[in-house]
Amino acid sequence: MKWILGYYGVQFVIILVIMILSLLIYDKRYKKRKTVLIPKGFIRMEEVSVDPVTHEKQRVYYNPETGERIYVRE
Repeated sequence: MKWILGYYGVQFVIILVIMILSLLIYDKRYKKRKTVLIPKGFIRMEEVSVDPVTHEKQRVYYNPETGERIYVRE
C-alpha cells in the first residue's frame, strides 16, 4: 500500500515541477512585440490585423535586416 502512495506522490511532484518550470519559461514573445514606439529600420506594412481578444486594430511594422515584426495598436 505504501508503494502505491509513493508512486502517485512521485508523479504528483514531477507534474508540479513541470508546471512551475513552464510558468517560468512561458513564451512571452507575443506580448513583447506590442509597442508604441517604432524603432529605426522598421517599415510600415499594409498588413492590419484585429486582435481577437481586445478587438483592436494592429498595424504591422517589418525590419528587413533582421526579419523581426512588431505590432502597433492604431
